[in-house]
Amino acid sequence: MKVHYECAACFLRQTREALDLATDNESLKMDVTEKVLKIVSKKFHKGAVSNVIGTEVHRTIKEETGNNDPYIKEREISNDIALDFLPQVEKILREGNTLKNYIKVAIAGNVIDFGALGLDMDMESLIINTMKKDPVLDYTEDLEEELKRSKTIIYLADNIGEIVFDKLLIEKIREYDVDVVVALKEEPILNDACIDDALKIGLDRFAKLITTGTDSIGIIEKDVSLKFRKVFNKSDMVIAKGLGNYEGLGEMDLKDKPVFCLLNAKCPPVARDIGVELGDNIVLKLNP
Repeated sequence: MKVHYECAACFLRQTREALDLATDNESLKMDVTEKVLKIVSKKFHKGAVSNVIGTEVHRTIKEETGNNDPYIKEREISNDIALDFLPQVEKILREGNTLKNYIKVAIAGNVIDFGALGLDMDMESLIINTMKKDPVLDYTEDLEEELKRSKTIIYLADNIGEIVFDKLLIEKIREYDVDVVVALKEEPILNDACIDDALKIGLDRFAKLITTGTDSIGIIEKDVSLKFRKVFNKSDMVIAKGLGNYEGLGEMDLKDKPVFCLLNAKCPPVARDIGVELGDNIVLKLNP
């Protein structure tokens, strides 16, 4: 996805939040902010790709502060929020054991995102309200038809906490007699999920776990490892969670591979890019 005008302010908002989490050194914060401003000044222009700039910004923050995981406490909070909601979510699914309901739950998990929404959001209320909403753009039927035809799926994970709900959807997907590979980040960036996060919730019992080979926000084609690229190319279909994966996949030549993006349109640029309203739930097929 190409940047929209609001993205510049968002990069700077995320910089401030990440620096406050990464270090107490005020002089260092000023130095890193100057570096980020130079990145944005040089790289932000019409036609630039949003998750490419975001990745460079957050890599710079990690490198310059020496803190490889500024969001570590927020990552733990995200997990706790999701696990607290699990009994409530499982009750909803017992009452309506349909693929669409599992997808709605997975999308509700997508709002556990301090990077996109900031550190002060009431995540619990947001999850409840999101779970109540049907997708306004809904390719669930197409997704189910592709599941019936597919043997291998690569599932691109997004945030920690969110993967607790993804696990439920992946269990449901396996009823279609498919092998699922879940791709996570090689190293922490924002509150994106890594292998260790997935192992803590037992996701490895339901899917093979790999990494993208990098710490990019979403998918950046030139950054991913050869191993990931091979798995991605050989898979029959792709299910991708979240904003970063939507932003990155839109810049790739997906050929005829069916790719489905499950997300909540949490920011105005993504909502505008897709053609929906802010806060809408989306089950999007990228190459219908």
